[in-house]
Amino acid sequence: MIAVLTGDIINSKKGEVEHWIKPLKNVLNKYGNEPQNWEIYRGDSFQLSLAPEKALLAAIHIKSTIKQTKTHDVRIAIGIGEENYSSDKITESNGIAYVNSGECFEELKKYSLAIKSGNVQLDESLNLMFKLSLLTTDNWSSVVSKVIKTAIEHPEKNQQDLAKLLGRSQSNISEAFKRGGYEEIMSMNEFYVKNISQL
Repeated sequence: MIAVLTGDIINSKKGEVEHWIKPLKNVLNKYGNEPQNWEIYRGDSFQLSLAPEKALLAAIHIKSTIKQTKTHDVRIAIGIGEENYSSDKITESNGIAYVNSGECFEELKKYSLAIKSGNVQLDESLNLMFKLSLLTTDNWSSVVSKVIKTAIEHPEKNQQDLAKLLGRSQSNISEAFKRGGYEEIMSMNEFYVKNISQL
């Protein structure tokens, strides 16, 4: 079982491409190697394959990276399933995970995050949670996005450590966590990991 994230950049034609493409490559690099584990194609679309348990946090990590640009956002579909054919390039690999990811992505209309795992009941629960979380994450400011991205990249650091790292006060970090719904999003991720690992 693998997870495949299929995504694209919202408003990719606005502003400079460098503003989002370098940060996107940097964050994708944390999850594997190009082009086997991830690839950017058609200019502003990307695919990433990784362990199913890591998929939601990776999607949130990517969103917190792209939202720092102020102009851009990201749409991501998570597909879970088997990989029947593994190529040197992710865009040439195949299997149910890729099909689920592609179909889920095609169905993304009003919402910018969804999952298709083949378990209808679980997908319904998770997609409802995702929709609710987007009420917060779609409105992240660049400051909130930066704090949350840093927290995801340094799970061992507490608020004081993060404040030092970012050159901010601890109350700034605490406020950004609150505004960004950080604790609730981490609880959602725990629920996701627990249920996905039972598939």
